[in-house]
Amino acid sequence: MGDGHITARDPERTDNLWLLGYGVPFGEATVADLVEVNAAGEVVDGVHDINPTAYFIHAPIHVARPELVSAAHTHTHWGTPWSARNRLLEPISQEACAFFEDHALFDDEEVAVGSTDGGKRIAAALGDNKAIILRNHGLLTVGASVGETVGWFVMMERVAEVSAKIADAIPISPDAARIAHHAVGRPESGWQIFRWLVATHLSEVDHAAAAT
Repeated sequence: MGDGHITARDPERTDNLWLLGYGVPFGEATVADLVEVNAAGEVVDGVHDINPTAYFIHAPIHVARPELVSAAHTHTHWGTPWSARNRLLEPISQEACAFFEDHALFDDEEVAVGSTDGGKRIAAALGDNKAIILRNHGLLTVGASVGETVGWFVMMERVAEVSAKIADAIPISPDAARIAHHAVGRPESGWQIFRWLVATHLSEVDHAAAAT
């Protein structure tokens, strides 16, 4: 899994975004590695450069969806291969129902997004959904907090894995999927997933440190 980009809207300068400096792995990131970028894509705070593609993709999404705080995209073991199918995820599991009628498909061959024009097309395809599959590229999720956004991304990656492994799965009916979506597709569900991830992985780090 290659590291990608997660953005967070500045709470005061709401046209500005925070993201990790270019080339810093997620696992090694510190607060000092965060960079603030203005609406023109210029670094206004921080010591690193940015990945231009992160700005090209994320900035138009934040403009189109002012209620959002965060967006996440990275190339993963299952999400990227699934994106090559150029199809939506079906409701074949409880987790998949979180995205039922709540994710979109960006059917476009521009996988190396080289300008905000590409990001604007992604934002238009995303619409009001919480996630989108970028054709031949990977997954992208959004949320009202960084935690919610990351929670949805990890869940969507899991759904892509299950979908890729079970090619002949029998989908849940639309009515049942909508009921499940109401239970597991709410914003607080994404945040709860993030909380579980933090508790699990920080606990693993603490145990490893204690053993050294």
